[in-house]
Amino acid sequence: MHDTYKKQKQVKLAARMSVFIGMLCLIAGCNTKTKATPENFTKAINTYFLDRPECLFPNIRFPYATADAAETKQMNALVRSRLLESSYESAVKTTRYTVSRTGERFAPRFCYGYREISAIDSFTPPKTGPSGFPETEINYRYQFKNVPVWAQASDIADAFPKMKQATTTGGADKITLAQTLAGWQVPER
Repeated sequence: MHDTYKKQKQVKLAARMSVFIGMLCLIAGCNTKTKATPENFTKAINTYFLDRPECLFPNIRFPYATADAAETKQMNALVRSRLLESSYESAVKTTRYTVSRTGERFAPRFCYGYREISAIDSFTPPKTGPSGFPETEINYRYQFKNVPVWAQASDIADAFPKMKQATTTGGADKITLAQTLAGWQVPER
């Protein structure tokens, strides 16, 4: 009976040690979100781009005036879609554009969606980079998500060919990720 009690105690101790070692392993960095895997890279890149939509006008303010023919063509496409209003100022020979009520929701940048990773094509082995953390360069392909209806209109798509290409066929690009204790992230430079 004493031997049975001793064995039960040893089994309980072994079970507790297994749980303790498992928890130490998690704390010590056996966490899967820090591993260099396509799944972890996809999650990190998607998180990064979720807050960084692509926009027609990253640095523009309205009202906006232009005499440039190419810009006028693009802006007039937005006027025809009722996102902007225009008035010609003959004294200075420019067209002035203001945001319409319909366009207020999208102005001033007129963002047309964000990248979502469709495939990780390749990545370099992680090595210490300028951030002080292990870094890797990822080659990826993407599609656009949350493309607004106005950006799908043929008139606007034709006026903004870069946007049209991005929203209809996606693209390929590369990005650097740093391995942190919280997982993979785009390093601030």
